[in-house]
Amino acid sequence: MQKQTQINLWYLAAAIVGVLALQDLWVEAQKIEQIPYSRFERLLQNDQIEQITVRRDFIIGTYRTPQDGRTRFATPRVELELAEQLARYDVEFTGAVESTFLRDLLSWVIPTLLFFALWLFVIRKFAEKQGFGGLMSVGKSRAKIYVETDTKVGFQDVAGVDEAKDELQEIVEFLRSPTDYRRLGAHVPKGVLLVGPPGTGKTLLARAVAGEARVPFFSINGSEFVEMFVGVGAARVRDLFEQARDKTPAIIFIDELDALGRARGSVPVGGGHDEREHTLNQLLVEMDGFDPAEGLVLIAATNRPEILDPALLRAGRFDRRVLVDRPDKQGRIQILSVHLKRVRLAADADAEKIAALTAGFSGADLANLVNEAAILATRRRAEAITMDDFTNAVERIVAGLEKRNRLLNRREREIVAYHEMGHALLALSLPGVEPVHKVSIIPRGIGALGYTIQRPTEDRYLMTREELQNKIAVLLGGRAAEKLVFRHLSTGAADDLAKATEIARSMVTRYGMDEELGYVTYDFARGSFLGSPEYPSPSRDESGFSEATAQAIDEAVRTIIQTVFERALAILNENREILDRCAQALLERETLDEGDLRELTHDLEAGTVGRFGREQPERAPS
Repeated sequence: MQKQTQINLWYLAAAIVGVLALQDLWVEAQKIEQIPYSRFERLLQNDQIEQITVRRDFIIGTYRTPQDGRTRFATPRVELELAEQLARYDVEFTGAVESTFLRDLLSWVIPTLLFFALWLFVIRKFAEKQGFGGLMSVGKSRAKIYVETDTKVGFQDVAGVDEAKDELQEIVEFLRSPTDYRRLGAHVPKGVLLVGPPGTGKTLLARAVAGEARVPFFSINGSEFVEMFVGVGAARVRDLFEQARDKTPAIIFIDELDALGRARGSVPVGGGHDEREHTLNQLLVEMDGFDPAEGLVLIAATNRPEILDPALLRAGRFDRRVLVDRPDKQGRIQILSVHLKRVRLAADADAEKIAALTAGFSGADLANLVNEAAILATRRRAEAITMDDFTNAVERIVAGLEKRNRLLNRREREIVAYHEMGHALLALSLPGVEPVHKVSIIPRGIGALGYTIQRPTEDRYLMTREELQNKIAVLLGGRAAEKLVFRHLSTGAADDLAKATEIARSMVTRYGMDEELGYVTYDFARGSFLGSPEYPSPSRDESGFSEATAQAIDEAVRTIIQTVFERALAILNENREILDRCAQALLERETLDEGDLRELTHDLEAGTVGRFGREQPERAPS
């Protein structure tokens, strides 16, 4: 109170001094008389001026004796030549000073305003598009914040990942009633890492956890932390955790964690790499710095866990890793049941039939399938979506869009027909092979001149050596049919040969299925979570085995391909009449479905003696 009174007294003293100064200025101004320039000359000639001060625009002087009570005068200057000319006449004249204050002020203000306008309307828009933001918000977190009423997603909206939901249910229970877990000394995991292929529902699961727990949900992508300015990423990490601590209990969700948490030293050193490391270090510090008892949980998602920094995955940071894999058949039925509630179905379409067509589809793929089927039904003005719409949608997703305007000449159509029937007949002849669903010579996609669709009847997780060889035989069936019928080779089998070679090389180098090389793996390439190599395969000098072993591997792969190809050629030769009959039917109809193939291949010889050293079992006609 005393300090406030002291401040008010200072204000009063300053006001008094200001008033006195203004009064002095006013009194001084009243002593100065404004006179015309002509009167100034007369006063000067009459010796009535004691002293003058010449300025750029004014002449200020002092009277020898006061004039009308005033001791000083001021007059605007006039050019000397003009004054001499005017003095010859009996006229009173004076000068006028034009004020340049406004002009001088605008000469500074207008360029400044133009600069700020340019910044606001041009540079700022460009910066926002590039992700720089305003100067004051560079270090601010860009996380989207959802309160409990905004999430609108619960576990009832997530299907096909029951194991992952069970793992995350504990997180929900802790956020709802943390005291129950602290009773025995337990605490919630600091971090939960959701791992799985793209489209399996990792982001949806994280939002469902927030919706079930009814807590604020901070969602951000890993790439949004790293900017071109050094230190921005670390500042955003700090700001994100500060915001979340103010709203605890809360959930922080970082999508695509691999963009931020890539292993340090895995890429060449550079400015961007250093910035990423600083951001990652700050994330590690923040994860060590918060107490789980606060009710703050960090959930992250990635489909490339093999490239994450080991410091992120140690105990005390991401304590729990939850696999969100592609759903099995029962999971696909559950996912389809969720999406099919939003569309109108015909009587012949149900989730179980559709799930049988979609082995290997993720949750996002199934959602896209339902949408594509609805579009196809709408296009033909149907009242409901039929099973045929789902079948056509599967073909469109797997094989691509039909290219009916891509016209093939007669010779090309004949080669494509025999090529595709070669695949189909091998699939019908060999045991343990996925049954053929449809064969067509209508071009689809970018480069497919025809296609053979096989529909798996069940989810498979293990395959024997014989089943892999049969799979290679089906892939080589098209090349074998061309060689048998036309006595030449075409470029149409390029993709088939690549897939067959990849399977054969995996049999030798990864699965240890060659007797001469033994039960040893020679595949040292670092693979990603999805199976494709993250880094190029090592050269033979760096592969860990000798040149002789590398030559033996090449020979073993070549032997598998050649042996399987000869067996496929033998099977087609023994069923040449059926091959010709089916190819002609395919040329006439362009598409053969499962029923058509069953009718055309009722007399197929399935008990062929294989080149693999044992009798192949008989298979009843499908």
